[in-house]
Amino acid sequence: MQSENKNNFELLKKKIVLEMQQSYPGINSTIIEWKGQDIVNFQEELLSKVNAHISEKWFYTHMKTDHASAPRIDVLNLLSKYVGYRDWNDFVFHNSETTFAKTYVKSGNRYFIIIPMLVMLAMAILFALFKLYNTRDYKFCFYDADTREAISNQIIEVNLLLKDESIMSILCDNESCFEFRSDESFIKMEVKTPYYKTDTIIRYLNKYKQEEKIGLHANEYALMIHYFSEIKVDDWRKRRSSLDNIIDDRAIIYQVFNNHQVMGMDVYNKWEFIDKMTIPTGSLRNIEILDTQFSGDKILLLKFRIN
Repeated sequence: MQSENKNNFELLKKKIVLEMQQSYPGINSTIIEWKGQDIVNFQEELLSKVNAHISEKWFYTHMKTDHASAPRIDVLNLLSKYVGYRDWNDFVFHNSETTFAKTYVKSGNRYFIIIPMLVMLAMAILFALFKLYNTRDYKFCFYDADTREAISNQIIEVNLLLKDESIMSILCDNESCFEFRSDESFIKMEVKTPYYKTDTIIRYLNKYKQEEKIGLHANEYALMIHYFSEIKVDDWRKRRSSLDNIIDDRAIIYQVFNNHQVMGMDVYNKWEFIDKMTIPTGSLRNIEILDTQFSGDKILLLKFRIN
């Protein structure tokens, strides 16, 4: 029997077993092991379903060995009908892909699996090398855009707005600088510091220029409040008028406590805060502004603490 026909015939045997198990669930799942009553039952099945008969000798010759000679085409047609096909050719047509796979796929798989894996591995290595080559350490420092001097003794918070990632917050060092490592082509960051205006900055990254200085514009209102808290002013009416002009009537003002003795905060409205800032009791000396938010050109929210 030619190799392809032999494979098809072996598949036909397995389908015969499955068909027989529909009527005889306990029959052995290996057709070579059939004997005696199993063969009789199979002969009766063929007779009742396809009106055909095979001898016991034929069964032993063709079904009980892996090295059988090719059955006649008429018998193959009958057996094919038994398992649900029109004839042998129909069986071969619908099962050639299966038999072909059994014969050739093992050797073919080595090429269809290994080669794509090697290509993917090579691409992954190239991508990793590309990332490694383009990853650089960058440093950004901030200065006063008006005085052109370095910003000192300030808390500067930088929120990195990274693509497809959550915000990464970084505090600048004592020199108002921060460093980060990236392989991206640009960086977008929100810079927040109490005495300078919050700004969103975009910079395209140049691996040949890994350090840059960025100017921040002063928050005049925050500086003014801090200034008022440090000096003695005789004209209280003028100070109250200045504070009235820069603070919104709806403003909410928080005094934050963060020492070991007191935790929490006090809340002031606009005029309560102005009263404390203008009554010469010294209760609000050395204010440190922590945060300001604006409505138009007036302060709508103010957070501070006393140093």
